[in-house]
Amino acid sequence: MARFSIRDLPHNDRPTFNMRLAPHITALLLTFTACLAGLFNHHAADAEQPPNIVYIMSDELAYYELSLMGNPYIKTPNIDRFAAEGLRFTNALAGAPVCAPLRCNLMTGKHASHASVRANGGGTPLRAEEKTIASLLKPAGYATGGFGKWGCGGRDSTGVPEKHGFDTFFGYYDQVHAHGFYPAYLIENSEEVPLAGNHGKRDGETYSHYQIMDRALEFIRNHQEQPFFCYLPITPPHGRYDIPADDPAWELYRDEPWIKDPKLGQDAKNYAAMVSMVDRNVGEVVALLKELNLEDNTIVFFAGDNGGQDRFKSKQHPRGFFGPNVNPKNGVEFRAGKGSLYDGGLKIPSMVRWPGKIEPGTVSDLTFYHPDLLPTIVEIAGVESPQDIDGISIVPTLLGERAAGRQQRLHDYLYWEFRNQVAVRIGNMKGIQPKTNSKWELYDLSADPSERDNLAEQQPQLLVKMQAIAQEAHQPVQPGTYSDPDQKRHQRDRQTKK
Repeated sequence: MARFSIRDLPHNDRPTFNMRLAPHITALLLTFTACLAGLFNHHAADAEQPPNIVYIMSDELAYYELSLMGNPYIKTPNIDRFAAEGLRFTNALAGAPVCAPLRCNLMTGKHASHASVRANGGGTPLRAEEKTIASLLKPAGYATGGFGKWGCGGRDSTGVPEKHGFDTFFGYYDQVHAHGFYPAYLIENSEEVPLAGNHGKRDGETYSHYQIMDRALEFIRNHQEQPFFCYLPITPPHGRYDIPADDPAWELYRDEPWIKDPKLGQDAKNYAAMVSMVDRNVGEVVALLKELNLEDNTIVFFAGDNGGQDRFKSKQHPRGFFGPNVNPKNGVEFRAGKGSLYDGGLKIPSMVRWPGKIEPGTVSDLTFYHPDLLPTIVEIAGVESPQDIDGISIVPTLLGERAAGRQQRLHDYLYWEFRNQVAVRIGNMKGIQPKTNSKWELYDLSADPSERDNLAEQQPQLLVKMQAIAQEAHQPVQPGTYSDPDQKRHQRDRQTKK
């Protein structure tokens, strides 16, 4: 077959081309190509890259210990900004009033009566077969990292994090180990990582929390090309109230008269600085996501773990110097505190940020608790929840019911048990048996957030219903096991803070 070329045409019949238009046409073609590539890359990213998920949980940070809540002493500018850029919950509750059980509730999506970890001794393990957020996300292609306090099983148990979906977990497995900030070592995937110059006392050369945060930020940076789940159950401000004297957080308090008061103990001053250190850490995570161009595809949760403790009490401050369970604006209190199933032991700060997905400055009064986090997080990742959980996804509240394609489902009831206490909540009504064989009490939390006006005699039928729910909900505990019956390595970890 004869080939044809434009050169075969007579000169006068050849198409002409105005060379002056060449730069303009080239620019148009480049612009069109860039737009097309951007469009395809945008859709490809949406289709191929599930969202990253970061969950930051500050140990014992209380509901009213944030400056955005009006606390007159503690400064949290980054957390305040975080809340303004996302959604803040006013009715977030712990799954348990203490550290270890609630971490199990969070990780497994199960309430207190179905959880394998119900004691707070520090070493009770998850069962080997139990699914966790990490074990559900890992098969979906997520890198999974944990940094901080695990609390769901000591070394050589069925509950260690690397057996429950975590590629890496760096920090403390046992919560007693986590009480000190200068331990001789931390744990990574059940192996000891020595900390230079530390002897387990209240001072040393290597501040453990700095190491944990550095590793968490490194994890995010190293996995920026794939979806990741970064779980940060960090220990401050809980434990021994120790923070280096040169930490930048102290600069926030330089001109505060109360910080110079010799009558106020140093631990109280350290506590405020530790909360502000956590605040800086939140800012560091957000800044890194911005630097890596990941913030639009990363949902970040920030919360406390259980209700506040009335630390640093005095005659002038009977509910603690910082008033963790006292509204500084009107003086209304949450009853009791950590360890109790009254709301003082359960109410936690909680907020979520996801630019472009969560409306900035939103405040929600949805009532939810730790078991709801597993179904929420796995839904965000596009993974199905197990059938044997108690939690309900709160995605419709986070992203809006239109984006979620359904209305927010509500719990028929919320259930707690801890030691000799039992509590059931239906809507805003809460029944509680504060100790074994004691009479049940009933409170309307919408009218009585301090749980002072016992309505048990006025609404006996509702209380009977709650008692029946508690009886039906309770199941005997089935904890995991240790391969070493003497728990040598676990017990070694518990001694390192001394």
